Amino acid sequence: MRRHTLFFFVLALALASAPYCRAQNTPQSILPDRFADWISTAPPDKVKPAEQDAALLTEAGLEEWLIRRYSNGSQILKVSLERFHDPSGAYEAYTALLDTDLEPSTVGQLTAVGHGRLIMLIGNLLVMVEQPQLASKAALRELAGILRKSADTTPLPPIRAYLPQGFANGTQRYALGPAAFRAALSGLGEAALAPLTKEVGFDFGAEVMFASYQKAKESGVLLLIDYPTPQLAEQHLRHLEAALSSAAKQAGTTVERKGSLLSLVLRPSSAAFGEVLRNGVHYQTEVTWNEPTHQLSDPPWVVILGRILITTLLFMGLAVAVGAAFGGVRVLLKIVFPGKVFDRPGQMEVLQLGLSGKRIDSRDFY
Repeated sequence: MRRHTLFFFVLALALASAPYCRAQNTPQSILPDRFADWISTAPPDKVKPAEQDAALLTEAGLEEWLIRRYSNGSQILKVSLERFHDPSGAYEAYTALLDTDLEPSTVGQLTAVGHGRLIMLIGNLLVMVEQPQLASKAALRELAGILRKSADTTPLPPIRAYLPQGFANGTQRYALGPAAFRAALSGLGEAALAPLTKEVGFDFGAEVMFASYQKAKESGVLLLIDYPTPQLAEQHLRHLEAALSSAAKQAGTTVERKGSLLSLVLRPSSAAFGEVLRNGVHYQTEVTWNEPTHQLSDPPWVVILGRILITTLLFMGLAVAVGAAFGGVRVLLKIVFPGKVFDRPGQMEVLQLGLSGKRIDSRDFY
């Protein structure tokens, strides 16, 4: 009876604690109740994206958007947190917020400050702090550290590292789908190339990276499109070439392929500058041989034949020795013990046809 009582008690305790455990893992708990000297006494509020941003955020995989207010005396700090399905989607939304008026922040990597707010990309979390000057750098770093513990910190898309150095800060754009692609073209002053959206091939896993470059009197926008396989890249290269307008071609826009990566320099100031940008792309193709390999270790054929001959002679010698030993022992026993070990007359039987009346004597055979 006591065992049953203990079992039901433990079961009831587990069921009672389950909602609490789930509450600890809810998105609302990502934003802390406090960091440094900043304290929040109210739970975070859920936010719906604005209509003009809904398509891009949905494409990026937005799962939750929360805003929480923190106070430090009479000062109020508003923190916005957007949680995405993965870091790639968060990076798409992060680059969509960048512009040339933002400056890199010293709070950490992938941060930008300007327009009265601080933008931080932390794994799959996009964080914005309004009026960040109210908080110290140490407090903001503490907030970032707390959020990083709950973030998905898998690597960001490799294509971002393909861009050559020297692009204008705030012009880099990453796109996983048509909404971000069109927004990037519009933000970089290339809205006329929007018809290319259908030919990029986002349904086949294409990823896109933009950046604007300006050096002295030279300028251009570099567009990189990465595909899962070189075959897909070759197929969409032809589609993009056919979709380029005559005005874009006259302006110097061309498409080139290297492995599974397509590169387009949009309206370069000169063909030479477009070639410089392409040569600066950090992309190398590698061929991986997956079949097992081994070093040739077989001996020369002369040695193989010699070993075969020696082994054959050894077997022949062994057979002769065993046969001689068997026959010699039999003959020796018959000489020493005639009719006692082998060929004993009393135990030998011979089948007879009975054609004659004389009985066959087995000793007649020896």
